[in-house]
Amino acid sequence: MASNESPSGTAAEERLTGVVDKVSFFSESSGFAVLRLNVRGEREPVTVVGVVAAVSTGQHVEAFGFWQNDKSWGMQFKASRLTVIPPDTLDGVSKYLSSGMVKGIGPHFAKVLIKAYGMEVFTVIEQQPEKLLELPGIGRKRLGQVVAAWAEQKAVREIMVFLQSHGVGTSRAARIFRAYGQEAVSVVSANPYRLTLDIPGIGFRTADQIARNIGFSTDSPLRARAGIAHALQELSLEGHCRVPEPMLLDSCRRLLGIPQDILEEAIQAERTQGTLVVIGEGNYRSYYLAPLFRAETGVSLGIQRILQGALPWGALDAEASISSAEKLSGIGLSESQHKAVAFALSSKLVVITGGPGVGKTTIINTILKILDTGKLKFLLAAPTGRAAKRLGEATGLEAKTIHRLLEFDPYAGDFKRGPSDQLQADLIIVDEASMIDVVLMERLLSAVSDRSALIFAGDVDQLPPVGPGRVLSDMIQSGAVPVVRLTEIFRQAQSSMIIVNAHRINRGEPMLPPLEAPAELSDFYLVPSVSTADIQRRLLQVVSERIPLRFGLDSMQDIQVLTPMNRGPLGTKALNTILQERLNPGALRKIVRFGTTFAEGDKVIQMVNNYDKEVFNGDIGIVSTVDEEEDSLRVLYDGREVAYEFGELDEIALGYAITIHKSQGSEYPAVVIPLSMQHYTLLERNLVYTAITRARKLVMIIGDPKALSMAVANKRSSQRLTGLVSMLSMGYGG
Repeated sequence: MASNESPSGTAAEERLTGVVDKVSFFSESSGFAVLRLNVRGEREPVTVVGVVAAVSTGQHVEAFGFWQNDKSWGMQFKASRLTVIPPDTLDGVSKYLSSGMVKGIGPHFAKVLIKAYGMEVFTVIEQQPEKLLELPGIGRKRLGQVVAAWAEQKAVREIMVFLQSHGVGTSRAARIFRAYGQEAVSVVSANPYRLTLDIPGIGFRTADQIARNIGFSTDSPLRARAGIAHALQELSLEGHCRVPEPMLLDSCRRLLGIPQDILEEAIQAERTQGTLVVIGEGNYRSYYLAPLFRAETGVSLGIQRILQGALPWGALDAEASISSAEKLSGIGLSESQHKAVAFALSSKLVVITGGPGVGKTTIINTILKILDTGKLKFLLAAPTGRAAKRLGEATGLEAKTIHRLLEFDPYAGDFKRGPSDQLQADLIIVDEASMIDVVLMERLLSAVSDRSALIFAGDVDQLPPVGPGRVLSDMIQSGAVPVVRLTEIFRQAQSSMIIVNAHRINRGEPMLPPLEAPAELSDFYLVPSVSTADIQRRLLQVVSERIPLRFGLDSMQDIQVLTPMNRGPLGTKALNTILQERLNPGALRKIVRFGTTFAEGDKVIQMVNNYDKEVFNGDIGIVSTVDEEEDSLRVLYDGREVAYEFGELDEIALGYAITIHKSQGSEYPAVVIPLSMQHYTLLERNLVYTAITRARKLVMIIGDPKALSMAVANKRSSQRLTGLVSMLSMGYGG
C-alpha cells in the first residue's frame, strides 16, 4: 500500500479497484461515501472516501486519487473520482449478481447465469435478453425486472460519464443524477441553466461553464435569461428588492458581456413568463424578482388591513390605566414612556424603536400589565430562539420564534398558519423586528387576523436583516405606520459605558482609545492593535486569561468572540481553530466531519433551524459526548442534551467565534470584537453598533483604530433599494 500522506503538486493520481465490502457511510443528498473495499493483494479491506452517484455492497468500484494518513481515521484512499464498474473476473461477476443489485437476480439464479454464459453474461443481458428465457426458472416477469434494472445501472454510468466529460465534478454530477434520473443527459443538454433552479449548490457560474463546455454560445437567449435572474438574485443577497433598470443592465453587462438588445429581449421574455416584474415607466423603470414583489406588496396590504381594524380592547382611559399599572409594578414611568404607552394603547399597529437603555421592555411590560384583564389573549414572538427566550424572560410570558408561532412544517417546507388559518390573538408582540426580512414579514402579516393588534419592537439602527428588504426601517420612514421612537437614556443605564458608547457610535461620533488604562474597572475597553498577528495574540490572551482573572467570567460560558467575517486570519474559521486549541486542548474523544474537528468540551453553534431537535439558528452549546461506536455526538444547550448523527454535523459549527450577523437577537455577558482594515468591505456603523449591544457586562474591541473610525463613519447598509416606503405612503397593494 502506498503511504504518501498528501499528494505533491506533480504526483500522478493512483488507481484503485476492488469490491465494496461495506458501505460505512453514504449521503443521499451529496453522494459522499465512506467505503470498505476488498482490494486484490491487501489482507484487510481498505477505506476509500469520495463521491459517487449510488453504491452498494458487492459492487466493483474504480477510484482515482491519493493515499493519506488521516489524524482521526488513519490510512485511507481519498478519491477525486469514484465510479461503479462491471467486475472483471468470474468470481467478481458471480458476487455482483448474487448481491441483489440487479433486481430479479438472486444467489440461485446468479449461479444459473454464470454456468450458462460465464464472462459473457453482461453482454447477453444487455444485447440478447431474450436468451434468458431459455434458462430454467425465468419467465417474462423476471426477465422484465432484470432488463429494467440493468438499463438503469447502465444509464447511471453513462450519465456520470457525460456530466464529468463536460467539466461537472463527481459531487455535483451525483446531485444532478438524483434530481433528473435517467433524463439527466437530455435535461442538461437542452438547458444547463435549469440547474441553478433545481440543484442546491449549483449557481449561475457553474451552470454557465457546463453550458460553454456543451457548446452554448455566449449570446444564447437562455444564457441571457439565466444571467438576468442571477444578477437580480445577487442584488437581493445584498438586501435589494427593487432594482432600477440602469443598475440591472450594468450588472448583466459585467456578468455576461453580451449586447444590450439581447438583454432587453431576455428581460421581456422573463416578464412574459412571470419571473420578473417591472414597475414604473421610461427612466424610472425598476425590476423585481417576482417572489420579492409579491412579498413587498403583501407586506403593504397586510399593514393597511390590520391598521383598519378596531382595537380589540376598545376605548381605554389611558391616564388611569397607566397610573394603576405604575402602582402595581412599583415603577414610575418617565414622561416619554408615559406618552409611548398611551400612544401604543390607542394604536392598532405600532412600532416601538430605540437603542439600548431607553426602556422598550418597560413599555411592553406596562402595556401587558394594563391589558392583562383575563379577557384578552396575547402572543409573543421574535425571529430567533435566543431573542424569543429573552422576550419570555423579560415579560414572564411564553414567547416563540416566528417560525414556531406560524407552525413551520419542515417536511412540507411551509407554514401551517396563513390567510386560511390565522393566529387567534387580541395582541401580538414581535421583538427584534429589525431582523425580519420582507419574505418572512409577509408570511407573518398574512397570518395576523383583522381583529388582532400588533406591536413591533426593535432597534432600527441594528444591522438590517440577513435576507432582502429593511421592513422595520421602511415602516418607520413611510409615515403610514404609528411609531414610538425612544431616545431618552435612563439614569440606571447612563452608568454603563456600553450603552453610552453604543449611542455615541449610533450618532457617528468618533471613538478613540484612551491614552491610559482606566484606574477602575470599566465595562468597555478599546485595545489598539494594528497587525493581524498582534490582534490574534491579544484576543487569545484576553479570552483565555485576562477577562477570566480580572472580571471573574468564564472563557467558554460567558465570553463570545464576534467578528465581521467568516474568512481570513480574523474570520470565524481561523479564530475558532486557535481558540479551540487554547481553550480545549486536552480533549480525548473527537471526530472530524465536513472539514471540522469536533471534540468533547468544544463550544458549538447551531447553523440552521431544526424543529425535530428543537434547536435553532444561533443557539450555542457545549459538546458533551462524542461516541464513535454509535456514530453520534451530543451537545448540551442550556442544560438540555441534543444528539446528532455524524452525518448531521454540517448543521453545527465551532462557536468560540461567530459572525456579528449570527449574533443578532442574542446577548452574552461579554463580547470581544477584533477589528482590522482586512474587514474593509464590511466596516459599517451598524455592524459595530450591533456587536457592542450584544454585551450585558463587558465589551472589548481589539483592533486598528483606523478600522473603527471608518466603521463609525460609514452608514452604507441603509441604502438598500426597496419599494415598500412608496407602497405604504401611497396605500399601494399591487
